[in-house]
Amino acid sequence: MRRPQLDIQLKTPDQIEKMRAAGLVVAEALRRMREAVAPGVSTAELDAIAESTIRAAGATPSFKGYHGFPASICSSVNEQVVHAIPAPTQVLRDGDVISVDCGAVLHGWHGDAAITVGVGEVEPALLTMAAVAEDAMWAGIAAAARSAAGGRGRLTDISHAIEAAVRKGGRYGIVDGYGGHGIGTEMHQDPHVLNHGRPGRGPRLVPGMALAIEPMITLGSPRTVELADGWTVVTRDGSRAVHVEHTMALLPDGVWVLTAPDGGRERLGDLVTARQPAVTA
Repeated sequence: MRRPQLDIQLKTPDQIEKMRAAGLVVAEALRRMREAVAPGVSTAELDAIAESTIRAAGATPSFKGYHGFPASICSSVNEQVVHAIPAPTQVLRDGDVISVDCGAVLHGWHGDAAITVGVGEVEPALLTMAAVAEDAMWAGIAAAARSAAGGRGRLTDISHAIEAAVRKGGRYGIVDGYGGHGIGTEMHQDPHVLNHGRPGRGPRLVPGMALAIEPMITLGSPRTVELADGWTVVTRDGSRAVHVEHTMALLPDGVWVLTAPDGGRERLGDLVTARQPAVTA
């Protein structure tokens, strides 16, 4: 079912179960890549781990071939914000920070998530920024759950919660022009989910909505530029950036973080739907 005006796809609970399966494939790929991140590892090696994990699960990498994108992950290092193309020549060094974005489609349904990982010994300020982005993402997801439960929630309640959490965390740039998105039978759907803004605006938050929530913040200016490869987005001032993401869905009794192995239980508690078991194997 699609909502009018914005083309928002509402899913049934059973369809959200299928998205959960895709989300768990993404979660496993990210887990394996996180373990592999180390000085001397190339981003192409991480890409190979992702593709083999996704295909072994019977899924397909969402990113590979998407508008011509040549890889299964986006591997953005240091001043690269998003959409960087993995390469054997991009070798991780001690002190780097890398954001890995990964997507998979399984039986026609998509999952999409991203993590930021420090390489070796990393400056504390970078680890703090990554933690702030993570907290902001969870704040946005919690706001979606609470707003939907109240029956009057609007899309920008998520945006406002993300921005408030970032501002509380320190003086960071919230990247201009990029944000989260709807997700389902396509990787990118309406609505666009900004990481800043006033609450109470946009479409209502209702059961059946599935959204990818993804803060991107920098140590400096929020302005970015796209490189000549047509994909890689970097900070204009060269400051370092971080990016995190989860796919979440709203059900009648709560939220389900489809790309989190525990469904979001640890961070969200009783806001999580009963469809997500309290204890996972």
